[in-house]
Amino acid sequence: MMFTTVDYVIFALLLVLSSAIGLYYALSGGKQRTTQEFLLANRSMGFFPVALSLLATFQSAVAILGVPSEIYRFGTEYWFLGCSYILGLLIPAYIFIPVFYRLRLTSTYEYLELRFGKTVRICGTVTFIFQMVIYMGVVLYAPALAFNAVTGISLWGVVLTMGLVCTLYTTLGGLKAVIWTDVIQTLVMFAGQLAVIIVGTAKVGSIQDVWNISMEHNKISGINFNPDPFTRHSIWSLGIGGIFLMLSLYGVNQAQVQRYLSSRTEREAILSCYAVFPCQQLVLALGCVTGLVMFAYYQKNPIPEMVEVPDQMVLYFVMDILQDFPGLPGLFVACLFSGALSTISSAFNSLATVTMEDLIKPHYPSLTESRATLLSKCLALMYGLLCLGMAYLSSLMGSVLQAALSIFGIVGGPLLGVFCLGFFFPFTNSIGAVVGLLAGLIMAFWIGIGSFVDRMAASSPALNATVIPDMGNVTTTVMTTLLTSAAATKSLSGLKKFHSLSYMWYSAHNSATVVIVGIIVSLLTGPMKGRDVNPRTVYLVLPRLLFFLPDRYKERLRFGVPHIAEDKTNLDIDEKSCNGFLNGNAKGADKDDMEETTPGFSRPDGGHSYIVQETSL
Repeated sequence: MMFTTVDYVIFALLLVLSSAIGLYYALSGGKQRTTQEFLLANRSMGFFPVALSLLATFQSAVAILGVPSEIYRFGTEYWFLGCSYILGLLIPAYIFIPVFYRLRLTSTYEYLELRFGKTVRICGTVTFIFQMVIYMGVVLYAPALAFNAVTGISLWGVVLTMGLVCTLYTTLGGLKAVIWTDVIQTLVMFAGQLAVIIVGTAKVGSIQDVWNISMEHNKISGINFNPDPFTRHSIWSLGIGGIFLMLSLYGVNQAQVQRYLSSRTEREAILSCYAVFPCQQLVLALGCVTGLVMFAYYQKNPIPEMVEVPDQMVLYFVMDILQDFPGLPGLFVACLFSGALSTISSAFNSLATVTMEDLIKPHYPSLTESRATLLSKCLALMYGLLCLGMAYLSSLMGSVLQAALSIFGIVGGPLLGVFCLGFFFPFTNSIGAVVGLLAGLIMAFWIGIGSFVDRMAASSPALNATVIPDMGNVTTTVMTTLLTSAAATKSLSGLKKFHSLSYMWYSAHNSATVVIVGIIVSLLTGPMKGRDVNPRTVYLVLPRLLFFLPDRYKERLRFGVPHIAEDKTNLDIDEKSCNGFLNGNAKGADKDDMEETTPGFSRPDGGHSYIVQETSL
């Protein structure tokens, strides 16, 4: 099962096209001469390319390899993750995107300085960099390993080729190149998955045969209502835990927020979030159907073959069923690598952005635009090379799907928590935010690393290989290692029991830790005065949820945060005020910036309040 010349041509065309898009945007338009163009595409993007880029950024090879493998081994229970997409995307559209867009940010972590101060901003930035560097290694290594296993092409040759091509077009073309290559790569992903499903279903017999075989072997899962948080998957962990995971991805992650901020208008940014919802459901459905087709096929056509890790099974299956169709294996491999390229390029660009905006510019305010742009490109190049080094460590992380989601739960959960502190609890202060973030990270790594160590101790070298044997039930040996590991975690007791917490709860558990600790510490160290809070950095959820209360009670639920005039036709109304906060002016804007029209809320220290009269839209 080797590539034909046609397969190599199709695969090479993808790499050439991606590089050509980067070269085009490097030589056209503004030629990436400003940081606004390089990092935010001059805020000129429409909602459709932004939506596809949002989709591609975190689905990628993780979904293409991981979801079918998950369904093959455990059945369709993972499909219920789609329930979390509703709130997981509606909340960012209604709450996070409007706040970020109206503040005219470049880095998401600028928000943390506006709300809490420079220390919290730096802590958030460093945490994000750590998260994305590890994640890049998973995304780069997993498809390269699978590709090497079934084609025999050098593993590190594939890793190096992907990393260099991705680094090239990201460094040359900036965010515009990243978004438009994401669009092309997303379409290639859909085409590759559809080709596999159609041909695989035909070889099994029909979609009805696929369903019947899956039913016979209990692969069509019902709803598991078990509330035990240590159960790997249930409707609660997938539905509720999944909401927090989606919020950490689509609500506050720099790679996604940067795409919202590149939109022409706030409305386009919100529409892009809405458009992701059906696309997410489609990608999840395609992955689940691919897993069922793969399972049904190997029940009817068992073939002896050694597969070292479960995520190699998908590409092995593809090479098996498409070997009589020259070009289609190349299309699927292009699909697989499209996903990896889109994710990695997004990571390079977002890492360059936060490093420039949060760690360099504040210390070198006189940096010229041309030097800042050149430095941003160098940073993208540096992170590209670092990604190649991280790929080596990813071989220790097991299943690509669980590894990827665990990373976002372990590190993304605490980041989500600190943003929730800022958005929804106006009385929390910077000390509470820092201590809460540290507590969330400590809790996250204790559970995550403990789980990894226990899982490694429970596995013996003899059980680390997954075999597709020449026998009727191919799932027996696939499950051996996982069952051994599960038995080990069930024997844990006391605090170590938390090591077996479902990875789908990581984000919810860790963000909740940050919020609870942050609130307690803020109250103990002196809560922040509402009049000192920039009202554009908070979303007062309690007055909205309890809209039926009398006005005087709803006013108390504002915690003293002043009213502002929300003029949606002028999104820059408070830009001066925000700049004042970034320069350390926590006392408020000048009188020219904010109009004081409500004497009852004047500040006792004589400073200027943020209160302006409510106006109708």
